[in-house]
Amino acid sequence: MKILQTYLLLLSATLLLTGFSWGFGADSCKKALEIAGTLDTIRDEAHVRQTEADIIAQCPDGAAAHFVNALQQERVGNFDGAIEEYRRTLKLAPAFARASGNLGLLYAQKGMNDEASVELERGLASIPSPFYHKALAKILAAQKVYPLAAYHYNEASRELTGDTSIFIGLAEIYSALNQPDKALETYRRALAADPGSTSAHLGIATINLQRGEIDKALEELKRGEVSEPQNRDIHLMLAEIYKKKGDIKQADYHLLLGGKGNLTQTVKKTAEQLEVGSTTTNIENLRNAIKEHPEDVLLYEKLGHLYQAAGKDAEAIQAYREAAHLNSTNSDVYLNLGILLEKKSQIDEAVVAYKRAVKVNPGNAEAHLRLGDLRFSRGLYKEAVEQYSEFLKLRPASPDIHLKLARIFVKNKESGLALSSYNSVLSYSPNDGDANREIAALYAQKGDYEKAVEHYKKALAVHTDDNEVRTALISIYVKNKQYDEITALLKEAVELGPDDPLNHYKLGLIYDFKKEYDNAITAYKKAIELKPDYARALNALGRLYMKTGRLSEAKETLEAAKKADPTMEETAVLLNNIRDEFNPEPHKIVKRKKGKSHKHKKSLKKTKKRKSGKAVPAAAKKATKK
Repeated sequence: MKILQTYLLLLSATLLLTGFSWGFGADSCKKALEIAGTLDTIRDEAHVRQTEADIIAQCPDGAAAHFVNALQQERVGNFDGAIEEYRRTLKLAPAFARASGNLGLLYAQKGMNDEASVELERGLASIPSPFYHKALAKILAAQKVYPLAAYHYNEASRELTGDTSIFIGLAEIYSALNQPDKALETYRRALAADPGSTSAHLGIATINLQRGEIDKALEELKRGEVSEPQNRDIHLMLAEIYKKKGDIKQADYHLLLGGKGNLTQTVKKTAEQLEVGSTTTNIENLRNAIKEHPEDVLLYEKLGHLYQAAGKDAEAIQAYREAAHLNSTNSDVYLNLGILLEKKSQIDEAVVAYKRAVKVNPGNAEAHLRLGDLRFSRGLYKEAVEQYSEFLKLRPASPDIHLKLARIFVKNKESGLALSSYNSVLSYSPNDGDANREIAALYAQKGDYEKAVEHYKKALAVHTDDNEVRTALISIYVKNKQYDEITALLKEAVELGPDDPLNHYKLGLIYDFKKEYDNAITAYKKAIELKPDYARALNALGRLYMKTGRLSEAKETLEAAKKADPTMEETAVLLNNIRDEFNPEPHKIVKRKKGKSHKHKKSLKKTKKRKSGKAVPAAAKKATKK
């Protein structure tokens, strides 16, 4: 027996000392891969670095280590190195979805759309990452597979609620599918996420132009110009609209900012019979005069004007610079110089020119405005406020500039000044949808719900399909328990968007709350009809069936909800309750010991309490008397 024991001990020692792993190494690599899959959930950078080091230490040659290497290569911008490391990861762990999804993102960046689609689909099979959905949506949209692209954009938007590019992409799909109403709604969602989204303003303006609503398009483009004064597409669209409206001066101005030649030449030929030959002659005469009088500032000013009118920007800039060097006192010289420099994207020099324009003539409103726009575009809000304020002193009836000021004050959390500026906008344009919506949000933040409701209603009257405004109104009505008003708004939403299952689901919820069960069931069923796998609507309908005693229908509906979304906890609880109803468990019978009745136990407890000096509750005294 001793010999056998000794033999077993020696065998154990041999196995341990000869490096036999017993599977511990495999377990270590498996654990490292599991941890690697959670790296994206860690927000602290130092923690991420430490976890990555731990993963590599646990399994230095395994899939997890290659995955960490890929992340690190990607972090420093070595995308080719990251792609190679992701491929090695997948060679060792083909089912590691996070590596597939990340590899798909890099392929998409490099324009390898076919490879990207495959890897993104693999990633999404296990991980519903909004970034994977977004990348796949872009690829599908480019391939004109619009229904699938719309699905992936919608999935991405559930989490990336502030990513305007998702809503822009989705809106462009709706436009391509000839669904302008949905496109408009989605562009407005983009503006709700980022009021300065130029793409959204351009998209809305394009739809308005297609519908022949020129004034609406003009209003939208002006908003876009506020957000991005240098955007050439906006200026070119504005030029087109002003040309249609017969305002050649404004068309000329916006063509200039859009980087195109101006209309002035054509107009002058017709209106003033100014021929190219005479302009050339005048330029030549001025140049000769300058040779004789090189210090005459007026000659350079006139030469600059002629060059600018002839579309010779470089020559005009040179002439205006000479005039500036000679300390011209003509504010328009500096204004024109700034416009030409801005056109060439020489922004810093344009700022200097505009500053000299307002220094020479503080009443040059156009120079104040342009200087304010440039300061705003650079995020220099204090300087922008100064310039816009000076402009408004000269031209107070400018609601678009009051709106710019209001938005700056909102960014700076100066709510009092913002409210004042919004009210100035509304004094000139009482039905401005944006101003009403934004001032309503401010009033809601301050708890002034009465004024918030007043302005939200005005905004909704202008843009009846603005779901953001409708949601904000509903939120206030919920706080004030105004359920009839909520019902009216939700009914209106259903009328405006009868094909949106969410609208029917929300209407069902309010009917459910008001105990109008038949109406609630109808609304829930309509939502499910539009979207058969709508888990929330199925769950709500099943819950309502339970509430009204229709257990078999409840069971069937809740099982469908569970199939649509296995992670919904309430569905599982409700199903268990139904099973308890169908299969009640018998209660266990507890046998009492002989000689020790329940009353006897109670009396013993009371006696102990009295002896210990503890007060006896009044209810207990009454029970004793009885």
